[in-house]
Formats: sequence, C-alpha cells, structure tokens
Amino acid sequence: MTQLEIGPHSVQPPVVLAPMAGITNAPFRTLCREFSGGKGLFVSEMITTRALVERDAKTMRLIHFDGSERPRSIQLYGVDPATVGKAVRMIVDEDLADHIDLNFGCPVPKVTRKGGGSALPYKRHLLRSILREAVTGAGGLPVTMKMRKGIDDDHITYLDAGRIAVDEGVTAIALHGRTAAQHYGGTADWESIARLKETVPEIPVLGNGDIWSADDALRMVRETGCDGVVVGRGCLGRPWLFGDLVAAFEGEGAGDGTGVTYAAPTLGEVSRVMLRHAELLARWLDSEERGVIDFRKHVAWYTKGFSVGSEMRKRLAVTSSLTELSALMSELDLDQPWPAGADGPRGRTSGRNRVVLPDGWLDDPYDRSAVGAEAELDTSGG
Repeated sequence: MTQLEIGPHSVQPPVVLAPMAGITNAPFRTLCREFSGGKGLFVSEMITTRALVERDAKTMRLIHFDGSERPRSIQLYGVDPATVGKAVRMIVDEDLADHIDLNFGCPVPKVTRKGGGSALPYKRHLLRSILREAVTGAGGLPVTMKMRKGIDDDHITYLDAGRIAVDEGVTAIALHGRTAAQHYGGTADWESIARLKETVPEIPVLGNGDIWSADDALRMVRETGCDGVVVGRGCLGRPWLFGDLVAAFEGEGAGDGTGVTYAAPTLGEVSRVMLRHAELLARWLDSEERGVIDFRKHVAWYTKGFSVGSEMRKRLAVTSSLTELSALMSELDLDQPWPAGADGPRGRTSGRNRVVLPDGWLDDPYDRSAVGAEAELDTSGG
C-alpha cells in the first residue's frame, strides 16, 4: 500500500487508533506506540469543544501529549459551529495539536436524544456549518472526521455527509460501517466503506468496524479499497495488535498468516504488559491508587481466554496498588500459552432497535435549527 497522507503527515502503515473515552489516554497510546515501533496514528480521547474552550481541568489533562507523540492528534466533539470554531482556533493559537479529528459517530442515547453524535449529520446544513468553522479555524492543520452510516436503515446519511466534507475541505473521512441503531451489535457493513470511497475519491477514506486482527485489517482494505483502517475495540487488552498491523502492512506476510509472526503472548508476558499499563496510568494520574483503580476496567480484556477463574478475575478487578496487582498475578499459571479463540469481539457488543431523537428531528434534514449545549456530553462513541 501507499502511505496514508493526512494533510502534511504521512502515516505508514495506514493504521489509526480510534478515540475511546477512558481508554485512549496518554498511557494507552504509549503502550500501542511501543508495540508499533512508533508507526501509525494515535488519537486522543474525545474532547468536547465546550470543555476545551472553558479550560476544564480534566480536559486540559486529557489533551497533554508525550514529547514523543508526533503528530499530536486530538479528536473534538461539538454541536455548535461557533464553539467548534473557537476550540479549533485555540488549538492552533496555543500549538496544542498537529491534527484535528471531528466526531459525528457517537450512538449513545443521552447524546442522540439531544441531536448530537450520530444524529447530527442528518441535519445537512448544521453539519456543513460545523465543518466550515473547523476547517477555516484550523489554518494549516488538517481536519478529518469520523461518522457512522446514518441513524438507521431508513435514514442513511454517510454519502451526503461525505460530499459535504469534501466541499468544506476535510482532509480524510473515517466510516464506522454501522448505523446508530445498530450501536455495536451485529456485523459492520464493509460494503458501505467501499461505496464511500467511490463517492469521495478526492480524499482518503478509512474503514472502521470489526477489525479484531491484522488479517481483518488487510481484508478490509482488499475488499473495500479504503486507504487505511481505524482500530477501536479490537485493541482493548491487546495493545500488541499494533505490532501485528505493522508486520502485516509492511509485507511480512500475505495476509493469510503465512510468513508473518503475529503476537501470541503467554499469560506471563500479558501480565507484564498489564503491570506496565497500570504503572503508566499511576504516573500519569500522579497517584498509584488512582492509576490502579483506573486500570481495573482493562483486566477482563487482557485476561480473556486464559484460565484465570472468576474468583481471581474479581480479585484482580478490585486491586488498588501495584504491589497487590503484581502479587495476585504471580499466583496465576503464567506459563499458559496464548489461548485459541482469544481474539474476537471485545467491549460493547449490544445493538439497539430504536434511536432516541429530539421531537421532530426527522421532519426536515435541511432544518437549520441549532442543537442545544446539553447535547455536548463527555461520552464516547463512534
């Protein structure tokens, strides 16, 4: 593959870490970069534009990048064109990042019921206004966007949104091949990624959805013609997946597992990664207890497939110190090999039958009504 160009930034291999709230903080990005040898693009947690403009303390911590992170990539979520514009100009004026991604993919009901997230692209004029403010304010920084197919199968928006993005100067588009109604259930529609690439050949299109292994990523590129991949839930408890992706895309294998060595760590090797992850979180949060507590949510992902036992999983999930975490893991059979079937879906897998929307939201896709500030909640999704 040719390398992925995001404005002036060359991304090789064409692999992007998807922003996930509470997950893709600086420590997790560090782990993923270490396994990839620094190759790829690693995006921050989603940042709300209102919180950034107001200099919320938590938000200012989240936008801190390690000195080795280049390019520095921030994902913004906003619903008001003026506020989005202010946030983008703040990033430029204060040299806070090298690349800005905009999130229009969140399917969470408390966001869509206010007209935000994956509901917003249905309002074509509002989407255009937000993109125009962002691109204008960004100056020389590339602006990209991430979105879903639409609200549901009867209200598909991604092709119109893609053309609007091209018109407004967006540099690249990532598409999650699900509707908001699907949430994270079912199977991602990779054919929609191929259709978007055909519709907007002028700019790179990245595919997202159901990439659980490096071979999945190669298959997505072959089947859709997309210019790169965005990996989200597939790397939960698997930061070494980025090493696999580098090996696959750099031609060390044909995508069928032959001639390429993918990571298959023993439980002992996994335990060392777990401890490093917890240590990085403790350092980042300036508190060992807070760091280990924050790490708890990762335990089930890291240990999936291994013979750990429900009681031990519970004990690991309530640790509050690095010493305690290390001592518990030393009780495990650390020689266990990588379990067959350990790859596959992780994180949220639920679907929804109905998307909660504001009253009358679907009446007019060209309605210029603004979305209230209450739609800009600090939540994840895409």
